[in-house]
Amino acid sequence: MNTRGIFIGGTASHVGKSWFTSAICRYLRDRGLRVAPFKAQNMSNNSGPCRISGQADGYGEIGRAQIAQAHACGLEPETDMNPILLKPNSDMGSQVVVNGRVWRDLSASAYYEEFPVLLQYVLDAYERLARKFDAVVIEGAGSVAEVNLKARDLVNFGLAERVGAKALLVADIDRGGVFGSLIGTMSLLTPCERELVRSFAVNRFRGDGRLFNDGVTFLEEKMECPCLGVFPWTRDIALDEEDAVSLDDDVGDGSVAIIRLPRISNFTDFDCIPNAKLVASPERTLFDTLILPGTKNTHGDLQWLRGVGLDAWILRQHAAGATIIGVCGGYQMMGESIDGQPGLGLLPVTTITMPEKIVKPVRARIGATEFDAYEIHMGVTARPATCEPFAWVDNESEGIRHNRCIGTYLHDALKSGAAIKTVKAIGSDSTYDQLAEWFRDYANLQLFEEQYL
Repeated sequence: MNTRGIFIGGTASHVGKSWFTSAICRYLRDRGLRVAPFKAQNMSNNSGPCRISGQADGYGEIGRAQIAQAHACGLEPETDMNPILLKPNSDMGSQVVVNGRVWRDLSASAYYEEFPVLLQYVLDAYERLARKFDAVVIEGAGSVAEVNLKARDLVNFGLAERVGAKALLVADIDRGGVFGSLIGTMSLLTPCERELVRSFAVNRFRGDGRLFNDGVTFLEEKMECPCLGVFPWTRDIALDEEDAVSLDDDVGDGSVAIIRLPRISNFTDFDCIPNAKLVASPERTLFDTLILPGTKNTHGDLQWLRGVGLDAWILRQHAAGATIIGVCGGYQMMGESIDGQPGLGLLPVTTITMPEKIVKPVRARIGATEFDAYEIHMGVTARPATCEPFAWVDNESEGIRHNRCIGTYLHDALKSGAAIKTVKAIGSDSTYDQLAEWFRDYANLQLFEEQYL
């Protein structure tokens, strides 16, 4: 098996690991290699459906970032690309999805007790991909220098060492402290780990990159490692974000408010809405539209709404003329009850939580317009037959429209022209072509070829 493993590690979370993984996937595909993405363990409530590896039918779920990376490779996503997905449902625990299916709900300590079993799931998935592809681009998680987690690491160097992957270390200069983050990270690596790092990249540079030439020289001397490139900040390329960290980067203003739930999930449903404002507490502004997004813990986040006074504030906004839209868990909250507990009462629906999760892509229709969407939820919601549905799926009604309120289980529905006129085409081929061009323009390609291929 001569598969090239390329590991993309970071000095911290949200430094651009997913971005580089997607860019390199597309670049290698353009070079004619059969390439696939891989992330052993993803912690995100932002997931999507895909086929289960090795099965002719059936669907599981993986992180949206890995779905985007599969598209960058020109592939249909599959569960081997993200064998473990942690979906936080409290401050101390997560729903653990293994190979696309819900495995268990575990606390952090209980999760680490399962390390040997989980590691084998990871290695098996990687081996299956490695047998099929010329290269596998492996995305790490968080910082590669979390020394307290190294003994049970299956996603960063703990994986890279086991599969013999060559590493690229990414740092974000826009955050500040790039010298400390890069040199400090390297100093915390073991000699074997440092040997795997073949180059580093400085990401999100603003201005003339030539002004950082002295900085590159300093870093290369201190790290004893070459710089792959200084890559500029760009807002011209849009990718699905992996986690909710990015929500705090650019709040914006506008007539649309999105409720910033503590355990918000699938927030990419709303990235087609320009200038939406994230709201986490009542404020005096009157909005035209309020959106209740999905959540990994519907009961807990509904309790949080009441605790901060947003439940009454949402009702006041509606009474003042706002349209309220609920997607997935937000839809459930808007109903009369969830498992017998009171909801917001905006929609005449009731929800019962079920033990088995529904995960599937769908082709939906609003009027004459068809669009792709997907469902990921663990509840069944009943509505009166006399109410107008939001959409139609396989000739069956879905969701509800009632008294300036909309409820639906269809993720990505708001990207359809029938629901919102302006469509933001994230993940199109042109996006990945732009990413590959960005990488080619600013990477030392000769160095990349020598060190990684």
